[in-house]
Amino acid sequence: MTATFPNSAIAGKKTAIITGGSRGLGRSTVLHLARRGVDSIFTYHSNASEAQQVVNLAAEAGAKAISLQLDTGNSSSFAAFVTTVQQALTQLGAAHFDYLVNNAGTSHHNAFDQTTEAELDSLYQVHFKGVFFLTQQLLPLINDGGRIVNISSGLTRVAFPGSASYAAMKGAVEVLSRYLAKELGPRRIAVNTVAPGAVATDFSGGMVRDNPVVNKMVADNTALGRVGQPDDIGAMIAALLSEDNRWINAQRIEVAGGMLI
Repeated sequence: MTATFPNSAIAGKKTAIITGGSRGLGRSTVLHLARRGVDSIFTYHSNASEAQQVVNLAAEAGAKAISLQLDTGNSSSFAAFVTTVQQALTQLGAAHFDYLVNNAGTSHHNAFDQTTEAELDSLYQVHFKGVFFLTQQLLPLINDGGRIVNISSGLTRVAFPGSASYAAMKGAVEVLSRYLAKELGPRRIAVNTVAPGAVATDFSGGMVRDNPVVNKMVADNTALGRVGQPDDIGAMIAALLSEDNRWINAQRIEVAGGMLI
């Protein structure tokens, strides 16, 4: 049986899937999309109550959101997850979705010569293998003319000791994004990478947000004079997904306020 894909130009309300949407940048993305009238299906790893808060806030912003539990490092669960996504789309009154944001991730800080095989495998499973196969599994459900945003990091441009393994996986995602843009071009699906700089979230144990020394170091090395906030990133992703930016494709866009330029 051959899959058919509807023309997104005649579609009504837009729907997004965001991984890691219960916290930080993913949470901000869900809420900024909600303010633009975009419904969302977002994943969380373990904190269901935190995810429910995002669902409630999206509703206050005028959009629907559904939270689904997913470990993006466990690719064997993706087929079952896609079935759950189909059910969630039905609840939203849709058969397909328009936007995919591969945001879920884990932090890692260890010197190159101290990084273990288990640590590297874990990073690979979440940051590259998970992105690769989850996107592959969801392709039949994304509308023609849709958009994919993969989250990378400013650490692929500048080198901080202790981040080699994490940055290498994000570098792989950046290359993958360009190939996806080429291969999905016939379906008019644009694929871009967003590379945030240092952002004040609970990522890495809240290092940028809660450590005054790190916070000042980042601010002093950023042209706009402060650390990033989640809404700096979420608003940008929501704007990138909009029709206004339909001609942006196969790009790495760093959102860092001019850090280390």
